[in-house]
Amino acid sequence: MRKIERQMNAAIRDSKDWKSANTMVTNSNGVSFVFLHGNLIAEVGDNFIKLHDGGWQTVTTKSRLNAILDEHGCPGEGIFQKKGQWFVNMKNAKGETLTVPFFSGMRLN
Repeated sequence: MRKIERQMNAAIRDSKDWKSANTMVTNSNGVSFVFLHGNLIAEVGDNFIKLHDGGWQTVTTKSRLNAILDEHGCPGEGIFQKKGQWFVNMKNAKGETLTVPFFSGMRLN
């Protein structure tokens, strides 16, 4: 994980506003909003993570989202790319891992 992603996760964990280079975290009403180049890429609350691509499915966006999922999601959750399309490994209510196509605004509980 990159240093900037560790700092981003610390800001989310501590509910602090933070900015460095192209990444920013703001907090409001118990939810952390993560921006990359000014585009919303994630919302992190106590019981959910909402993923966005900000209109750009880039390596950096995917890296930031995976860093968030590594620290704030369930074990095994993550985004990967296959033949140019993004997919998400996520846990269902039974704790089983599912692979589903990524869509901006998807919510993981």
